[in-house]
Amino acid sequence: MAEVGAHLTAAPAGGDRPSVFEAVAQDGLMAAVKPALQHLVKVLAESNPARYGFLWHWFDEIYVLLDLLLQQHYLARCSASFSENFYSLKRIPMGDGRQQPLATAGLPKRQHWKSLLLLVLVPYLKGKLEKLVSSLREEDEYSIHPPSSSWKRFYRAFLAAYPYVNMTWEGWFLIQQLCYILGKAEHHSPMLKLAGVRLVRLTAEDIHALQKKWAETTSDQTHSFTSRVQSALRKALGGIAFSLSTGLSVSVFFLQFLDWWYSSENQETIKSLTALPTPPPPVHLEPEPSSALLPSLKTVCPLCRKVRVNATALATSGFVFCYRCAYSHVKAHQRCPVTGYATELQHLVKLYSPES
Repeated sequence: MAEVGAHLTAAPAGGDRPSVFEAVAQDGLMAAVKPALQHLVKVLAESNPARYGFLWHWFDEIYVLLDLLLQQHYLARCSASFSENFYSLKRIPMGDGRQQPLATAGLPKRQHWKSLLLLVLVPYLKGKLEKLVSSLREEDEYSIHPPSSSWKRFYRAFLAAYPYVNMTWEGWFLIQQLCYILGKAEHHSPMLKLAGVRLVRLTAEDIHALQKKWAETTSDQTHSFTSRVQSALRKALGGIAFSLSTGLSVSVFFLQFLDWWYSSENQETIKSLTALPTPPPPVHLEPEPSSALLPSLKTVCPLCRKVRVNATALATSGFVFCYRCAYSHVKAHQRCPVTGYATELQHLVKLYSPES
């Protein structure tokens, strides 16, 4: 079954309130999937920019659309987001009533749409804001605006205030989680409070109702063309959801591994593991006793001890001689007169100076 999956079990007798580990784990599930999918899209775009480049350019918009369809499906079917359903949780409206509605009943319209917007829109806007801050910081370093421009003062003030705003945002979530751990709050996340819902574990009745609803949906016979199209779309979306549910246990580990492997913090480790070994230093041969001694003047040939004529360098050692001296010595001994390096005639390089 797509909505329940083989991993769902009946709620334990210890109460319907999920532990903080379950609540935080389901929050991090989708956060781990997005970076890994982003890397896969980047690899596709780099392999074939003409065909897949648009996926990378519009990745955020495509992802938020798919996320919207996925979360809408699970909220309508299971009264929970995709990750909450994966951890056998559901959302119920806040209220004083003791009796919980079944997961198949769905959320009231107000809580449903608030939950959908907070699940999809808030992460999208937060990601866009982080990209904006990153681009503004780069522009601040290489800005073409004059120092007195109002725009420069504005975005510098924005960049200065953003760390404090982000710290307040993260602190809000941390305080809410601490209150949840201590039993002082019914929500581990402020987003649930804003949506007017709270998380509880699925009960045996919920699982039975979900299985029954799925069986009725698959066995329902439709006759009109519109109904058939709608049924086909529902089945397709249900098949995608089922694939995600059953394969997520293994795929999440693989995606998290990709996210870790290609993270910026891990790049130095990767480079140290995959870097080529440093080549050894060149072997310096000991010159033979008969090797020529270098003259004190740089313009003198080490062989004939006269001012060089037709200066010629040996590519194997870099020392400069007269062309006739170097040619005769290399042809006779096949080595450099100074260093003793093995040298052939093709290693002679004629030097041209402005004076010549």
